[in-house]
Amino acid sequence: MKPRVERDLRVPMRDGTVLLADRWAPPNGDGLPVVLVRTPYGRRRAVRQIVGPLVEGGFQAVVQSTRGTFGSGGDFDPLRRERDDGLDTVEWVVKQPWFGESMVLYGMSYLGFTQWAVADALPPQVKALVPGVSESALTLEFLRSDGFSLETPFGWGVMVGVQERPFFVLRMLLGGRRLQRALRTLPLNRADTAALGRRSDYIQDILVHDTESPFWRSADHRHRVAEIRVPVSTVGGWFDIFLPGQLRDFRATPHARLTVGPWTHADPGVMAAQASEALEFALPLARGEAPAERAPVRLYVMGEEKWRDFPSWPPPGYADRRFHLHMGGTLAADPPDESAPDGYRYDPADPTPAVGGVRLAFGVTAGPVDNTALEARADVLTYTTPPLDEDVEVVGEVRAEIFFRSSLPHADVFVRLCDVGADGRSTNVCDGLTGVGDADQVTAVEVRLWPTAYVFRRGHRVRVQVSSGAFPRYNRNPGTGEPRATATTLRVADQQVFHDPDRPSAIILPVRDAEAGRPRAAEHPR
Repeated sequence: MKPRVERDLRVPMRDGTVLLADRWAPPNGDGLPVVLVRTPYGRRRAVRQIVGPLVEGGFQAVVQSTRGTFGSGGDFDPLRRERDDGLDTVEWVVKQPWFGESMVLYGMSYLGFTQWAVADALPPQVKALVPGVSESALTLEFLRSDGFSLETPFGWGVMVGVQERPFFVLRMLLGGRRLQRALRTLPLNRADTAALGRRSDYIQDILVHDTESPFWRSADHRHRVAEIRVPVSTVGGWFDIFLPGQLRDFRATPHARLTVGPWTHADPGVMAAQASEALEFALPLARGEAPAERAPVRLYVMGEEKWRDFPSWPPPGYADRRFHLHMGGTLAADPPDESAPDGYRYDPADPTPAVGGVRLAFGVTAGPVDNTALEARADVLTYTTPPLDEDVEVVGEVRAEIFFRSSLPHADVFVRLCDVGADGRSTNVCDGLTGVGDADQVTAVEVRLWPTAYVFRRGHRVRVQVSSGAFPRYNRNPGTGEPRATATTLRVADQQVFHDPDRPSAIILPVRDAEAGRPRAAEHPR
């Protein structure tokens, strides 16, 4: 049954600005539970895919353009105006004659962030939140002073800068090479002009203000999460850009459940899983009913290729196990013997490339890929176990401790965990990067990799890569300590990785205890 759509409803904000919204409803849909979607990406493009299944399933939907986008008044100030506007919008919806008794907040990515921004101050009519591939401090993981993720926020800034122009999708597809060239621009504060033909306030902001800057205070809602009293179902992906923050939010949320699949940020599986959560979890709550019982945590365990249920994140029954780097490129549980460090040269003019993994850019392949060409580079070290005698099951937070020294005082350490199959193909599982000051002194560098759920099969090998970059996912380290916005000098660095009894570099994996029972398979896998 085709829904009816009321266009351009005027929603007043407390400062007099008017935002526009569309209402989607089945015939005679007045009084049905409302699903509210607040988006900066427009009320036409892809909206039917987002709300169509929900309207067919028993909701009416309100889709609003956030401030300064697609006809809504005011200026678009990304991330920093969503709390007041969101609360005003919820209040407006509740007062409408077609509103019944309940509402659910819904959406992926930025659309999920708009939910976290208001989640601790909602009226009783809001019965559930369903944020997907999102977190409560959306930009801040990218802007760490010890690991600036260039590609995603820069590419997003370019995208929203052109999204209201004609032929937007074609522009982005054809502009992929131009964007990649722009990311190499020095100084970076000119890269927005290279990509857009003009300056972007948002791109300038991400270059100047790092995670700790007061500038982002109104975009940081981490402190609100513990005060949420509304049930939350959050959907994520093992190769999603927001996963670490999403898992942090899940652990802090009092009434929440979690689903994580083998997905990248834009994978269709995310949207399908999130729609299922809206209909199976949120809609019953909106109707005053109890949703079907399910474990709090449902994870897709890669390598095993199965959904399994767990009681918590991180799950019980997994203990940290150190796999040490050894001379000769070996990885083993035994501590290392005396050995000379391994070395490589990092040249930011020819930076170690990002290959697959956690990526979000037009025309870029994300997720698990063949790492053969990457591992053949002279600026990438690899350490590999012998073939495994039994399965090794890893579920939880992954980190590495790398004893490292550079010829320059500023450097990065990138660590990637891979699965090497019987055919010799090396496939990435998870990775992370940490920037180092005083890198010309031997430093124990802790690198936080993306969390994972993965079974390394018997006969496969576990591999660790160590390098000094993954460009353009992360900004290349020029080695000079200059501010990232204005750096222009690139210096070649000679790097050393130590693996001896006093400096035992290792990756630390949460491995299932042989004495622990295996978590049960999900009864209704997605």
